[in-house]
Amino acid sequence: MDYIRQEPAGKERRVARKSAKRVVRRSAELRPPETFPQPVEAEAGAERFVNRELSLLAFQRRVLDQARDSDNPLLERIKFLAIVGSNLDEFFMVRVAGLKQQLDAGVVDTPPDGLTPAQQLAAVRTQATALLADCQACLRNELTPALEKEGISVLEYRDLTERQKESAKRYFDETIFPVLTPLAFDPGRPFPHISNLSSNLAIIVRKSSETEHFARLKLPSTLPRFVPLKRSSGGMRKDGTVPHRHQFVRLDQVIEAHLPELFPGMEVVRSHPFRIVRDADNEIQELEASDLLESIEHSVRERRFGQVVMLAMRPDMPAELRQLLVRNLGVTENDVYEIEGPLGLSSLMSLCSIDRHDLKEKPARPGTPVRLSDVGEDVSNLFDVIGKHDVLLHHPYDSFSSVVEFLQTAARDPQVMAIKQTLYRVGPRSPVVRALLEARQRGKEVAVLVELKARFDEESNIEWARALERQGVHVIYGLLGLKTHSKIALVVRREGDGIRRYVHLSTGNYNAVTAQLYTDIGYFTCDPEIGADASDLFNYVTGYSTKEDYRKLLVAPIQLRERLEQLIRREIDHHREGRGGRIVFKMNSLVDRKMIELLYEASSAGVEIELLVRGICCLRPGLPGISENIRVTSIVGRFLEHSRVYYFANGGEAQVYLGSADLMPRNLDHRVEVLFPVEDAEHVRYLHDTLFALQLTDNVKARRMQPDGSYVPVERGSEDEAVSCQAKLLAARAAD
Repeated sequence: MDYIRQEPAGKERRVARKSAKRVVRRSAELRPPETFPQPVEAEAGAERFVNRELSLLAFQRRVLDQARDSDNPLLERIKFLAIVGSNLDEFFMVRVAGLKQQLDAGVVDTPPDGLTPAQQLAAVRTQATALLADCQACLRNELTPALEKEGISVLEYRDLTERQKESAKRYFDETIFPVLTPLAFDPGRPFPHISNLSSNLAIIVRKSSETEHFARLKLPSTLPRFVPLKRSSGGMRKDGTVPHRHQFVRLDQVIEAHLPELFPGMEVVRSHPFRIVRDADNEIQELEASDLLESIEHSVRERRFGQVVMLAMRPDMPAELRQLLVRNLGVTENDVYEIEGPLGLSSLMSLCSIDRHDLKEKPARPGTPVRLSDVGEDVSNLFDVIGKHDVLLHHPYDSFSSVVEFLQTAARDPQVMAIKQTLYRVGPRSPVVRALLEARQRGKEVAVLVELKARFDEESNIEWARALERQGVHVIYGLLGLKTHSKIALVVRREGDGIRRYVHLSTGNYNAVTAQLYTDIGYFTCDPEIGADASDLFNYVTGYSTKEDYRKLLVAPIQLRERLEQLIRREIDHHREGRGGRIVFKMNSLVDRKMIELLYEASSAGVEIELLVRGICCLRPGLPGISENIRVTSIVGRFLEHSRVYYFANGGEAQVYLGSADLMPRNLDHRVEVLFPVEDAEHVRYLHDTLFALQLTDNVKARRMQPDGSYVPVERGSEDEAVSCQAKLLAARAAD
């Protein structure tokens, strides 16, 4: 078609040639495989490992299982499907982009599973294509009909009544039209930049019988993807009552129906939706950046200009138009995904805001640990309570407000001299940061390590860092080359003739919002050795300390890996000497090859190993002679399982560590991480006899990993009680 074959002239031709050269450099995968350096032969034993990327896609399937589960409330099922969409966006932005960079660079090293970057990309495409198709089938065949039955309709524009079309027309004229910006592509105007995660229309127009022209129209990100056809759709009526029926039409269909108004005097020949995902894993060149904060800000700005790694479109897009997009976006056919249905599943999350609480989970009512009941109405008693005994908080079953109150009390207590804290993901409007600002305003010494490299939270963290600096807080941006992922707050308080340190440590972030959605474990203690370790840790991240002999904390990248290896080997020794051997690890991801090899060694020696791994697991359980004594369980439920717990039976004297680190190379070697001991016998019993006992017998949300890397639901007999760990823990708190 003529609109594809247009040839720019003069200066535009030279610019186009330069652009084409950049596209060729970015698209090295166009080269035949034999032109790349050939990988060395895969190491022996590669069959013992699951590929990291494929394991991550398998996790998305377990999330999809929750969208398919009719026992979940309907709008919660919609939420799970939206989460799959959001997770896949990040997967392509980060993981697929990384593989493409490796391919472009001719990387020959392979992961433990032996797959080259090219082989991984091929396998990812196969699995991702199937997963996307299953997601659309779930939406089309299960969720949409179920929504209809409940009075929530997402209608096709062609099926609207005349009255509904009038409503859509008013919305278009008043709200949509003023913010639309069609962009032409012709000899005088270059192909428009298309931003990351944007949904677009590829439009062909012509004037009478003249040449056809291409235009691109971006769907405004400021507008909802589902246009209400009634004012009450999604909310309440003017009288405060909640309507039963809610009717919507998709934004792209409303715009397509009114395209002639954007191109007066032209004929709109056709339009087709498409969506792109770009590489968002920009490296921060710390050694070249004189100001890390400035470098991060630049990286955030550049994110929307990364290489396109996914182009989503409908199967009916004409071949000529498809080739125009492929050529000008610098992608190959392997980057194109044909999707029947909405191109961005993450947009479904907006439907979850509909005021139909009968279709949602009942609000969780967190409790307060018994040991904090002595605090009463006067929160100033909090230090007295922590001074008497350690306190364990299991969020969201226990309220996060106790952590906020700890920091607020420290800010207002005249005996508190200093507060030091790490911040990784705190979110907007953070009560934690407000407490730190108040502490500084009241004259406390406040030092905060703000991790600017918390992926996709950089902008929020930059904002808080600026606010803290303006108040005179000592703000540190982490160590060169190391991301600070530990979660720790230290309060130094004057008591009598000396000082006492109060410490809060956690497996999760200081984020009051996600604390209601993630399962994490926090810990209050004034153990003198942990307090001294906390001071040494802050000196390590803020100054030039090279201290390596921490008393009780396990700190990465200093000695955490070494100590975990020693603890696993000690369990092997216990078993060989007849005292039994048992390990229970709970984490988000298990990737590190050395740790997997050591767990294989422990299994071969007879140690019983239970692994609760929510997401990625590169270990294969149940391999004869290798991992017969290892069982891997994954739980995906209402709350995101986020806590990390490392339990060692230790010959009858159990030893337990909690903390921020998963068993991944980045956590063990390239981040500042902390694992802390739980030494209170009551807390150890809770973790083993309650948390682990429930999770290992869960037969509702649990999936059991098979030797081939697949997952199957835990079998439940017809007479067996249904056990959902999260539901049981919620019920227990409600009964207290």
